[in-house]
Amino acid sequence: MAPKNLPAYESPTTTTSPNESSSPSGSAFKRRSFLKGLGVVGAALSTGSLLTTAAEAQSRDSIITVGDVAILRFLAAAEILETDLWQQYNEFGGIQDSEVPAGSGSPLYTKALEVLDGDMPQYIHDNTEDELTHEVFINAYLVSKGAEPVSLEQFRNLPSSQATGAQQIGRLTNLMQLSVDTTWFTRYRSRTGNPDLGDTFPQAIPSIATGQHPAIPRTDADVQPDSTKPKHISDLTQAIANTAGFHFATIEQGGTSLYAMLAQRVTSLEVLRIVLSIGGTEICHFQTWSDKAGNAPQLSVVDPVTGLTVTFPDLNAPPLGGEDFQTNLIMPEPTAFLNRKLPACSIIRPTATKGAAMGALKFLTADGLFIGQSKDFFKFMRTLAIEADLALRQ
Repeated sequence: MAPKNLPAYESPTTTTSPNESSSPSGSAFKRRSFLKGLGVVGAALSTGSLLTTAAEAQSRDSIITVGDVAILRFLAAAEILETDLWQQYNEFGGIQDSEVPAGSGSPLYTKALEVLDGDMPQYIHDNTEDELTHEVFINAYLVSKGAEPVSLEQFRNLPSSQATGAQQIGRLTNLMQLSVDTTWFTRYRSRTGNPDLGDTFPQAIPSIATGQHPAIPRTDADVQPDSTKPKHISDLTQAIANTAGFHFATIEQGGTSLYAMLAQRVTSLEVLRIVLSIGGTEICHFQTWSDKAGNAPQLSVVDPVTGLTVTFPDLNAPPLGGEDFQTNLIMPEPTAFLNRKLPACSIIRPTATKGAAMGALKFLTADGLFIGQSKDFFKFMRTLAIEADLALRQ
C-alpha cells in the first residue's frame, strides 16, 4: 500500500517561551559547543536550517499516514471488543454504577471471584472503564484527523447470558464457550524462552485450554448455592470464576504485546504517543490479573452442561512450582531477547511486528470469543487486520 498523508483536522499552534528566544547568541554558542564535542565543527548547519528542521518536525506531528490510520482503526476495533467482554464481566462481578454500562450483579459469582482477591469487583469495574475510554478516545482522534472511525454495532448479534445479572442486549463477544490459552503463565516465568525466537510453552491450566468453557454464568443453574461449601460457593461456580480469572490475564497480555508490536510501525510521533500511552495501561492490567489468577483455588469438577472435567491444579507444585513459577510473581523473568547471544533481559513477549494485527485476531478467534459471529464480522475484522499489518513506518 503506497504511503499517503492525511491532512490534520486542526493545525496546532506553536508557542515559544521568553526563555527560548531571549538569548540567541547563547543558544548558538551552546549549539557550536555541542557540535564540536561530536567532532563535526565543520558541519554546514545554520540557525535558519535548524529552525526549519524543527518546524518541519512539528508540522509532521500534525499529520498521520494512511498506515497510522489503519493501525488506529484496528486498535479501535480491538478496544470495542474488549469493552464488550469486560462489560459482561462487570455486569456479573464488578461494581454496578453509572460510570460503565452495568447489570445487576451475581452475588455468588462475585463471591467466587473474591476468593481470588477481595478487590476483584473494583478491578473489573476499572478495567471495563479503561477499555471504554480507549475505544472512545481512539475513534474521536481519528475523526479529529478527518479519518473514518470504527463501529461494530452491526455485528452486535450474539446472545447475552440468561443468568440473573446480565443485561439482555446484543453482544459482540461470547464468554460462555472459551478455550483459554494459559501459556502466558509459563512464558513470562521462563528464563530462556521467547516466542519471538520460536519457543513454545506449556499450558498452566490444560483443562480450560481445550474444549469450550464458561467464564460467566450461563444460566442461574451455574450459580446455585451449595450449603456444604464455604460461603455456599459450589465447585462449578468457583470453576467458572477461576476460568474468568485466567481469562482476564489472557486478554490483557495479548493487548500488552499488540500495542508494543504496532507501535513499531507508526510514523506520526503523536500517534506513537497514543499507542505507547494506551499500551502502558494494558501492561498495568496484565500485571494485576497475573497476580490474581495465581490465587485460583484447587478444584476439579464436571461441567453438567458440557460434560467436560475442569481441573485447577496446585500451581506451586510440579510440573510447575519452584522459585520461577510461584504464583505471586507479577514481574517478567529475564529471558532471551532479539537473539540468544545477547544477555537476558526482562521484557514484554512477544513483540515481533510481522503479522501483529492478524495474529491478534487469530488469537482472539481461537479463544472462542467470536463463536456465533457472522461471516461479515470476520470479513470486516480481517480487512482491518490486513490494513494494519501493511502499515510501514515512514
